[in-house]
Amino acid sequence: MTFTFINLACLLVIPQAWGHAAPSGWAYPYQCCSDRDCHPVHGHVTEGPSGYVIEDTGEIVGYGDPRLKNSPDGEFHLCAPNGSAKPRAICLFVPPRSF
Repeated sequence: MTFTFINLACLLVIPQAWGHAAPSGWAYPYQCCSDRDCHPVHGHVTEGPSGYVIEDTGEIVGYGDPRLKNSPDGEFHLCAPNGSAKPRAICLFVPPRSF
């Protein structure tokens, strides 16, 4: 009994190995951000005739582009290399109504 209690206590104290998470709590896939470089882009993505327009970079991600992902929290999220002057999207999470 004591051994089981000690094991349980240790599990509660050990930090969890969660990936990079959105503010609402869902985890960005590792292949999109390498555990970094993803963030919400509320109001910075619009729908154009050819695809989603990322206003900060001017990039257009076509509606059939495999980089588009369903956003679990209904918000736009961009994953792009950090530190680049005009980064190209690795993944763009879009709300289900737009996906």
